[in-house]
Amino acid sequence: MSEQSPLDLAEGDPFGPHNLPYGVFSTPDEPGRRRVGVRIGDSVLDAGAAAHALGSPYAALLAQPSLNPLLAAGRTAWRDVRRALTAWVTVPAHRADIEPLLHPLSAVTLHLPYEVADYVDFYASEHHATNVGHIFRPDGEPLTPNWKHLPIGYHGRSGTVVVSGTDVVRPSGQRKAPSDPAPVFGPSVKLDIEAEVGFVVGTPSEQGSPVALGDYRDHVFGLTLLNDWSARDIQAWEYVPLGPFLGKSFATSVSAWVTPLEALDAARTAPPARDFDLLPYLDDSAEEEPGGYDLRITVEINGEVVSEPPFATMYWTAAQQLAHMTVNGASLRTGDLYGSGTVSGPEVHQRGSLLELTWNGRDAIELPTGKRTFLEDGDEVTLTAWAPGPDGTRVGLGEVTGRIVPAREG
Repeated sequence: MSEQSPLDLAEGDPFGPHNLPYGVFSTPDEPGRRRVGVRIGDSVLDAGAAAHALGSPYAALLAQPSLNPLLAAGRTAWRDVRRALTAWVTVPAHRADIEPLLHPLSAVTLHLPYEVADYVDFYASEHHATNVGHIFRPDGEPLTPNWKHLPIGYHGRSGTVVVSGTDVVRPSGQRKAPSDPAPVFGPSVKLDIEAEVGFVVGTPSEQGSPVALGDYRDHVFGLTLLNDWSARDIQAWEYVPLGPFLGKSFATSVSAWVTPLEALDAARTAPPARDFDLLPYLDDSAEEEPGGYDLRITVEINGEVVSEPPFATMYWTAAQQLAHMTVNGASLRTGDLYGSGTVSGPEVHQRGSLLELTWNGRDAIELPTGKRTFLEDGDEVTLTAWAPGPDGTRVGLGEVTGRIVPAREG
């Protein structure tokens, strides 16, 4: 009886040929050699070696230590490479060439798959923004007057974007409670998560030339799960008047896998109804395809599910965020990453941060490892997600995991 091929996947595998996310991996025998890989089931296909074996014109593009050359190649190349990969893992005649190039996922090391150019984080969930407004401005309007007229965002730090599995050192900084006479310095005592989705830019744009809503697919290669760790106490003291700085810049974790936009066509969905007419550059009412994505996210702390945020509820879409980010003429670079902002739904169990889940520490959540208001040293946070795929399938998004380790003495 012949051994089952790793290409013979169980029915309904969320990482089947309908998905094929991209990553970068190395093997134990060549730890210093990074290669572009494509996930199929619980295996990783060496994409460059496969392209060479099958005579693909994209062999040189895939035989790289990073996804950046593929990202920069543009939409036609993205489509052609995806079609070729789909054939390589589904056509029986290719099996003899492809099977020796598959590596068990458990046996490889996954790396940050692209070189992050710039990082921008948005604030696109009305439910999250409303909750935060109620927490910090209980007697005022929860949303600022501009919130439903433009996607609010800020520029983060690209150098501290790390791949899933990287430990997160508890940050230190200034903090000051309202009752404290003066600020103190020390490790954050309100370390939090932000369950987000990140969008990875491939094709750059020229400085001075805005990117229109309809050009979103020409510039964005794919999406990835993202956890934008947040030190709420440091942020609360520093953010007036300029916004997040040290409270955010210490670490942003992303999945090792980037799911191409084409894999998520069946998950496109209309965003929530708008309460105000949008300015023309943000008005997506006449766009051919809906701008939202139906992604179902799960947040676990120490293996216990604490939240299930629905991405379909996001008020601002990725295309609108891209249009707003460039409307002033700011250019895109290959490897730019922009985050959706915390994903939260209308229900308590759909809130994507501990700030909301515990109402800024007022209501502790129960875990098998004890009560939590914010993260403790040793806590491990894992985000997973899936989206509806073609013909009733599910498209899995690669997980993003991080473990909190104690602050370091300066």
